[in-house]
Amino acid sequence: MLKKLQNDDSIDETTTAVPTMGVNLFNVKINQKEYQIRELGGTMAPLWPKYYEGVTKVIYVVDASNLCQISAAGVLLYSTLVHPSLQNAKFVLVLTKMDLSYRQMRNEALLMLQMKRLMKEIPQSMTITEASAITGEGKEEILKWIAK
Repeated sequence: MLKKLQNDDSIDETTTAVPTMGVNLFNVKINQKEYQIRELGGTMAPLWPKYYEGVTKVIYVVDASNLCQISAAGVLLYSTLVHPSLQNAKFVLVLTKMDLSYRQMRNEALLMLQMKRLMKEIPQSMTITEASAITGEGKEEILKWIAK
């Protein structure tokens, strides 16, 4: 998804998505301003807190096409939201790979993540969006969220 945000032509129908391993840094240019984004793979979750200091925005990506992993992603999301360093951060929850899932999966993913309850209990601002790196769905909304 971040490669699509960085360069629209870098992803197409022949691209296959793979989970992020390790840490990647991306620069995304929006309206002549450059933003640095650090991508931390799920396998790096035990080390995530080492990167939280000074973070003002978090893009939390959940693969909506894989219902088996959504619960685990939810546990990680909850532990991220309660970390003291992120109490004032803004969050966007991106349900990705929507091109591979059926429409009802969005609702199922949100139910599994218990988003209605969570939104009432957290102090942070949370935006929820759908995205596909292949089709570009959600790209503009995410870029606007980053820039505001």
